[in-house]
Amino acid sequence: MTDKIPLAGVIGSPVAHSKSPKLQNYWLKKYGIAGYYIPMDVAQSDLKEALQALPKLGFVGVNVTIPHKEQALKLSDVVTDRAALIGAANTLIFRKDGKIHADNTDGYGFLENLRQGAPHWVASAGPAAVFGAGGASRAVVAALAEAGATEIRLTNRTRARAEAIRAEFGPKITVYDWVQAGDMIDGAATVVNTTSLGMVGKPEFKVSLAALSPDAVVTDLVYAPLRTAFLEQAEAAGCTIVDGLGMLLFQATPGFERWFGKRPEVDEETRAVILEP
Repeated sequence: MTDKIPLAGVIGSPVAHSKSPKLQNYWLKKYGIAGYYIPMDVAQSDLKEALQALPKLGFVGVNVTIPHKEQALKLSDVVTDRAALIGAANTLIFRKDGKIHADNTDGYGFLENLRQGAPHWVASAGPAAVFGAGGASRAVVAALAEAGATEIRLTNRTRARAEAIRAEFGPKITVYDWVQAGDMIDGAATVVNTTSLGMVGKPEFKVSLAALSPDAVVTDLVYAPLRTAFLEQAEAAGCTIVDGLGMLLFQATPGFERWFGKRPEVDEETRAVILEP
């Protein structure tokens, strides 16, 4: 055996909680691919040095998570349009010519999850309402705009962050004050929570959803718990709901394909594996 076994992993700080190693190693085993995927806790001050060293150790690429997504983009040689638009990278490919190729697959994962969970969903069906203006929100806004949403309503507890997204993405974005967030969902066809509100250990999501249309598709990026209070309220209002786990799974597929040469399938068995304690 003279072939090098490809290595990949996820870099973050902290990173022990990441489900990516479980997911990627499940796919490697399922498809009989020789390879390994490991978690790596790297301090921000060491990121540049780590990215320079990893290809020499046999790594073909890595995922990057908090707090490295913005810095990883700046340290890359080749950047996809969507990663540049979002201003962050979550997937790096170490090319044979020595260059680092940066991509952001969060928006792709978001759209594929919606399409799987709500096959009738189309972005152009009506206004989209998005809670939150962090990194995940930027990916969601970019994906919705690209998919054909004509109006995106955006709110954040700190209004300036929402205004910053509007300044970059243009007149498709309408910013609402957080205290008016309940009004934002009136007539919305797509409603998305990108905040951590409702996550295990975080404050509850307390915005009123009384104005929800039963025709709306509602999704929460939080997947712990899988059924958040936000989704339960939406389901009670008659909406189609899509949990956040699929986004985690789908955003991982492009990287796996680039690193290991196989497009993995996201199915019920994959979900079940990741949900195992």
